[in-house]
Amino acid sequence: MIHHDDRKHPRQMRQNPKGFTLLEVMAAVAVITIVLVAVYKLQAQTIAMSEASRFYTQAPLLAQAKMAELEGKTLDELSGGSGDFEEVPGFVWEATVTDVESEVLETTAENLKRIDVTVSLENEGLSYGMSTYRWIDG
Repeated sequence: MIHHDDRKHPRQMRQNPKGFTLLEVMAAVAVITIVLVAVYKLQAQTIAMSEASRFYTQAPLLAQAKMAELEGKTLDELSGGSGDFEEVPGFVWEATVTDVESEVLETTAENLKRIDVTVSLENEGLSYGMSTYRWIDG
C-alpha cells in the first residue's frame, strides 16, 4: 500500500492563504486615508462656517449699539472714529459722519448727516456695515 504524505505542497498553500496580501493592505490604507482626509476637510469647513455664523449674529448687535451711541451725541460731539469692543474681543468698529448733498433738498440738506458704522472681525476679513441719516437742528 502506498501512503500519501498529509503535508501540503508549497503551491497549494499559496492558493489558500490565511492572511492579507500586501496589495490588500495597501488598498485598505488608501481607502482609510481618503475617508480621513474628507472628514478633516468637512470638520475644517464646519469650524469656518461656525465662525462666520457667530460673526453675523454678533456684528449687527454691535453695530446697532455703536450706532445708538453715535445718534445720542450732539452735533459738536458727532464725529467719525474707530476702536474695538472691549466686551467682545476680536471685533473692531469704524464710523464715518458725512454731510449729505442733495439738489432736491438744497439748503435743507445742510442739516442732514449720514452716519456709517462698519464692524469687522480682526484677521478674518468679515465685515458688516449699516448706515443711517440724522437730522441736526441748527
